[in-house]
Parts: sequence; structure tokens; C-alpha cells
Amino acid sequence: MTTTTTQYYRFKPWNIGRALIWSLFAIALIVLPMLFKSSLALTMLSQMGYLIIICLSYNILLGQGGMLSFGHAVYTGLGSFIAIHAMNLASKGGLPIPLVAIPIVGGLAGMFFAILFGFVTTKKSGTTFAMITLGIGELVASMALMFPTFFGGEGGITTDRVYGATFFGFNFGAQIQVYYLIAVYCFVCTALMYAFTGTPLGRMLNAVRDNPERVEFIGYNTQRVRYLAFIIAGFFAGVGGGLAAINFEIVNAADSLNAIRSGGYLLFTFLGGAVFFFGPIIGAVLLVFASILLSELSKAWQLYFGLVFVFMVMFAPGGIASLIMMNLRVAKFGKFNRFWGLYAGLLLTGIPVVAGAAALIEMIYHIQLNAALGPDVKFFGLVLNTAGVASWAGAVGVLVVGLAALEVVRRRFVRVWGKAQEEIEAEIKRREAA
Repeated sequence: MTTTTTQYYRFKPWNIGRALIWSLFAIALIVLPMLFKSSLALTMLSQMGYLIIICLSYNILLGQGGMLSFGHAVYTGLGSFIAIHAMNLASKGGLPIPLVAIPIVGGLAGMFFAILFGFVTTKKSGTTFAMITLGIGELVASMALMFPTFFGGEGGITTDRVYGATFFGFNFGAQIQVYYLIAVYCFVCTALMYAFTGTPLGRMLNAVRDNPERVEFIGYNTQRVRYLAFIIAGFFAGVGGGLAAINFEIVNAADSLNAIRSGGYLLFTFLGGAVFFFGPIIGAVLLVFASILLSELSKAWQLYFGLVFVFMVMFAPGGIASLIMMNLRVAKFGKFNRFWGLYAGLLLTGIPVVAGAAALIEMIYHIQLNAALGPDVKFFGLVLNTAGVASWAGAVGVLVVGLAALEVVRRRFVRVWGKAQEEIEAEIKRREAA
């Protein structure tokens, strides 16, 4: 029997592939504001930067530790408040802290509160853990009204990020300077959180997620593992909160500490793909697009997002990252060519489905919220009349025809996809046998 050994090309002592990915990430952070120069684009890029840190910190709990938290905004928000108070003290000469170190102050604040609250929350796991985090989140949000001196009441706390001596000529008054500060922290924190996944604690956290009973059996304290991970996640959440305080120069308890904010981190981390490290990065980008662009296009943007989320849970529970990885696997085995036409068909048949459903939603929302403005609704260059039958019938007709065509293409896609997966599994077994 002839045995063949699979040849792997390795570049020692450097991992060329990994170095290339991180280099591209750094280049993207540097080049993007040069390509998209508008003030809106710069604002969006800045928000993406610190939200990547926050979503990745949340994924330490959800994706790596299997801890479903409903109160992650507590550590982000409290980090923001401590950071903005530190900025005000520094601007008055009370604290010798430069602006570039303020995110570290926010991170230490997030770590402190994670040590305080995490000692209680991590004693339990599963549903009990989730309910405790929800209770603590609501508790902290309610306390904001009880301490207006610290939280600033309904108006929040404001600051001026331009204070003290310049940092290598930067006073961080211009938004582009703030963006690059956020970009540096984004890159460093992303690298540190990725490095954490390869540490013994990170590996043990995965084991606690997958099989806590076996981890206990071999002598590890699962509560301690969850607690340490919770503290680390709190630190990076606080760093993201500190960057948010610098970016906006205002922190409001109603926006920073509520359950809606925590739910946003949860939903978009899951939507991006909590199973993979780069999934929360995709989720953070989508969060900015949804909250800024989609909210401007339609008042029903939260409904659209809810529908997308339900769709992803039903058909792609691994998030967008899992879809990317599955298709890369198909491409790796040379079977992606058969899907070009099918993906084009799904796109073309999906357009009328989305258009018909969106037209119905917009007309319903117009009747409920803007009926006083008249029966006409502007919809991507068209004028829909909510008082007439033609618009309603047309929207329903487009939706039904689109659904019928989509179902035909979907069934064909499922058959071809299943056959491709069978061929891939057979090829894997053949290689293992060889």
C-alpha cells in the first residue's frame, strides 16, 4: 500500500498569510478616510472603529464563552462616563492625563465594574446568567436617574476634547485626527483580542463553552474561567466607551446604558457571526450602516432589521461570516463555478420580493404615522397611493411573483449545494484514506 503525505507550504519563522491579513487591515484603516472624504463618511468610519472593539469584546462572552449577556452596555457606558469625567478633570488641570490615554481610563473603568458585577453574574451560566446580566443592566440604567451629578440627568455630560499640550502636533480638534486615534486603538485592541483566543485562558474558555462538565472533571474552575473572561471583555468594552466619549464629546445615560444598546451589540454580533473572530467586525460595520443610513431612508428600519435577523437565525445561524466561510470551502475544492448562475438567480428573484414587501411596509407605516400628509408615498422614484387599490395590488403582485420565482431558484440551489457538499465530503475521505 502506497502512502502519500500531503505537502503543506509553511514559511518559518513568519506566518505570511496572517501577516498579510493584518497588513491589509492596517492599510484599510489608514486609506479609507482618504477614499471617503465626506464628513458623513468620516463620522461613520469613526463609529465603526470603536464599535468593532465593543462587538469583539462582546464576542469574548458570546462567541468564545457561550455567555449570552443582555447588559454589555453597562461596561461600555460606564467606561464612557468615567472617561468623560477624566477629560473634564484633565482640562481643568486636575488630572495629568493626555487625551490619547483617555480610552485606557475608560478600559480600566470597564474592568473595575466587570470585576464588581461579574463576580455575581458569572456564578451562574446559561439562562440564569443572561437574566442576571439583564437585571444588572436595568439596575444601572435606573440608577442614572438617581445620581444626576455623575450621569448628568437627561442632558448627559459634555466635554471638550481639545485640551492640554498637543500630541506630536495633533490637538484632536479635527474629526480626521480623532478617526486616526480610534483607528490605532481599533487595530491594537483587535490584535490583542485575537491573541487572547490563542492563550490557555482563551482555549479553556472555549472548552467551558462546549463542555463545562468535562472541564470541571479535569480540575478547572469554570466560574473562575468565565469571571476572568468577563473582566477582559469589560476592559475592552470600556476602551470602546472611552473612544465613543472622545468622538461625540457627550455621554447620555438614556442612550449609553439602556437595554436597547446592549441588544444592539448582541444582535449585530450574532448577525455578523459570533462563531468566527471576524464576524463581529462585520456586525459592527452593519450596525453603523443600519443606525445611520437605513434609519434615514425609512422609519421602519428596525422592522427591516428584525426581518433580516429572523431570516438569518432560520437559514444562517452562523451569521454572515459562516456564509463567507462555507462559500470559501466550496471554492477551495473547485466547485464554486456551478453557483455563479444560481447566486445571480437568487439576487434577481430576491429583488421583487424585497421591493414588494418594502412597498407594503412603507404604505402601512405611512397610514399609521403620516396620514395627515396625504395618501401619496415616495418609494424609490415611484409614487404609491395608499388610498387606491392599484398600489396595494401592484405591491402584492410583485411580492407573490417574486416569491414564486425565488422558490424555484431556491430549490435548484439546495439540490446543487447538497450535491456539492456530498462531493466535498467524499473528496475529504479520499484524501484521508490516501
